[in-house]
Amino acid sequence: MRLRLFLPVIFLAALVFSCKDKNVDPATETQTNQWIYTNMKYWYYWTDHITDSPDYNKTPSDFFSSLLYKYDATARPDGDRFSWMQESAKELEASLGGSSKTTGMEYKLVYFPANTSDVVGIVLYVIPGSPAAQAGFARGDVFSSVNGQKMTDSNYSKLLNTDEKKTYTLANIKDGTVEETATKRDVTPVELQEDPVFFDSVYTIGANKIGYVVYHQFIPEPYQTNNKAYDKKLDAIFSEFKNSNVNALVLDLRYNPGGYVSSATNLASLIGKVTSNDIFYYKEYNKQVTETNLKKYGESYFYDKFVAKSENIGGNLKNLVVLVSSRSASASELVINGLKPFMTVTLVGGKTVGKNVGSVTLSDEKNGIKVGLQPIVSKSLNKDKKSDYHVGFEPDVKVSEGNILYPYGDPRDPLLGEALFQITGTHVTRQGRSARVLQEEAQNELSSTISRKAGGSNMFYDK
Repeated sequence: MRLRLFLPVIFLAALVFSCKDKNVDPATETQTNQWIYTNMKYWYYWTDHITDSPDYNKTPSDFFSSLLYKYDATARPDGDRFSWMQESAKELEASLGGSSKTTGMEYKLVYFPANTSDVVGIVLYVIPGSPAAQAGFARGDVFSSVNGQKMTDSNYSKLLNTDEKKTYTLANIKDGTVEETATKRDVTPVELQEDPVFFDSVYTIGANKIGYVVYHQFIPEPYQTNNKAYDKKLDAIFSEFKNSNVNALVLDLRYNPGGYVSSATNLASLIGKVTSNDIFYYKEYNKQVTETNLKKYGESYFYDKFVAKSENIGGNLKNLVVLVSSRSASASELVINGLKPFMTVTLVGGKTVGKNVGSVTLSDEKNGIKVGLQPIVSKSLNKDKKSDYHVGFEPDVKVSEGNILYPYGDPRDPLLGEALFQITGTHVTRQGRSARVLQEEAQNELSSTISRKAGGSNMFYDK
């Protein structure tokens, strides 16, 4: 079984399946369901709500779903919004490591014009060297047709959700209308590893030396490596910030759905006015997991401390502004919550997802189990034992990025522009959009590829 840190589950899986030869026959659906039940009964945060008489005749997907204590705004407001199962454990593990089959283009889909069924795609960012980048796509590009068909709310899913080559027709948004152009770009998805440390810059505005870093997912290293390459890349950026005497930081997590706790701890340790004796966050488990691990590991199992980082800039920071949106979740929120007891954290953008719970990856391919599970197993709290963001963090300043997007680092970007204003007191460019416009544009958004990225807001896992 593949599960880092959480060793007891290895023993539990062995109760269900004995060791087999290297050429392992696939487990039957009943065997798979038995494995799912054993692990969920032990690990699931809401284990007390799991039935004692499950129906093993269901398909594994339906069986897993039947065990969940599902969220309901009225009946179960404390319920589960985030656990999921993936048919292929290998694909699950790869996606958690930032590897997936993709064009390398992340985008949002919006109704445009508003109050119609017409849909356009707006490119949020493009992975360097990807098929989309090679085809010429860039942040802010707009497309209205795929394979010669204009997108609507009834056909966009069928047009976009394939692994085949797609032809995108570009468009311009002008004066509230969409003007389709003659420009077409062909893109075919490939297996691609994403580097989540995407962009950084330093701004000097008066006496303010402002570091800016864009971080897309909490991933320590490329999939199937053990070199901490992405964590080290962040370390190097903060080392440059420190050498540049940065006294303010803008952390851009607007498209970051979460990721590994180890990378969240690393990032927070680069920013906070903290020591290695300070608690970053506490972990709250169900009664059985708590009792087992308290005996085996002691109290230290239930909290993570900050780590000492020579690149830490916290001592010199006068301002920390975090850019957030409805796509900011999980480990992104963990960093915000974990830093709040130690410094003022100003949030600019939109309301975050509200994922104050954590999951682990459960798989057992060596015993013929093909599926992978990502169940919620814990709740997170900061040093002050606060975990009051289950409905999301409300931004201190509500700002919409809009549908006309600017390159990363461009102060005309409404979120970055507002962050610079919060730090300097001076509007470098135009002011951000009003809260009313923010609400209207949020209502016009249909979906985004970020929400499906490695489970989207379902991410927050330990490594």
